[in-house]
Amino acid sequence: MSLNGNKPSPKMNALLMRPDREVGIVGYGAYVPRYRLPGSEVSRVWTHNLGGSPVTEKAVAGPDEDVTTMSIESARNAILRANIDPQELRAIWVGSESHPYAVKPTSTIVAESIGASTNIQAADWEFACKAGTEAVQASIGIVGSGMGRYTMSIGMDTAQSRPGDALEYTAASGGAAFILGPAEESCAVYQASYSYVTDTPDFWRRADESYPSHGERFTGEPAYFNHVLSAARTLMETMGTNADDYTHVVLHQPNVKFPERAAKMLGFKEEQYKTGLLAGEIGNTYSGSCMIGLTAILDEAKPEDRILMVSYGSGAGSDAFDILVTEQVREVQGRAPKTRDYIARRTVVDYATYARYRGLLKD
Repeated sequence: MSLNGNKPSPKMNALLMRPDREVGIVGYGAYVPRYRLPGSEVSRVWTHNLGGSPVTEKAVAGPDEDVTTMSIESARNAILRANIDPQELRAIWVGSESHPYAVKPTSTIVAESIGASTNIQAADWEFACKAGTEAVQASIGIVGSGMGRYTMSIGMDTAQSRPGDALEYTAASGGAAFILGPAEESCAVYQASYSYVTDTPDFWRRADESYPSHGERFTGEPAYFNHVLSAARTLMETMGTNADDYTHVVLHQPNVKFPERAAKMLGFKEEQYKTGLLAGEIGNTYSGSCMIGLTAILDEAKPEDRILMVSYGSGAGSDAFDILVTEQVREVQGRAPKTRDYIARRTVVDYATYARYRGLLKD
């Protein structure tokens, strides 16, 4: 697959993760629940004086929805686009920080629900909000090494937030699934990836706690911006690219301001980041944040479009991917509901209904 004339720097080429065989996205699918909680409702109940909500509204999982059910929906959409028999999948991985069971994998339920074979590798992944892209990295390794022809990686969350906490404005539900396979069958090909991690305690939740805690002064510069910018800049420097070489960029979206600011710091313009920036409409879907943004881009992408995607997970780390869209994108786009279709399908709820749906009323 062409690198658009750019050659990786020999000095830094060893930093890149590139498989022996070219790997791409054979199918993709998103899922966003119907219900929406306006930011104004959170402010009304908790009388915050934030000078406006950080998002217009956020997506809320219904009382019969969790990471498992939403993962199944997105997985089915990915299978429709890939047009393969789920029995051909070699691995199914679900990245999330809100798995419904502390001890019992989400991935096995998804596998059986979509009709996958029992002769597969299945596991749940964790790394805060970049659990989904960690699963993608592993999928690239499986397919790229020849251990399996197709794998599925999912990033999905029903994000937790303590009632009255600032996170309640943005912590949302939703995500996306990707089927990875050979480049010649793909609608988009991973040209390279790079990961950057440090021990930065900006956000955490112990096993016996219902809600996460966050070190507010760490969430911006030393956490999100340090990792996202470091991962993006290293990948671009190594690939010999700059912002002008990409059609689209999609970054992790804890809110609207952070990815906008980071994109501009990297040299990107609004027309390059606006397609994948969904946080203002559905909130922060955590493990699915940049992954669902990528699905929105692929829904509209054209052959030869080039995409930079960078995740972020607290604790902390970022995965950066250089992706090139292929001719097959035209064939897969119409095979399943588009991400914008799910966003448009909305029912507004008040705070009391949201509290009941999300189980915030404790005994």
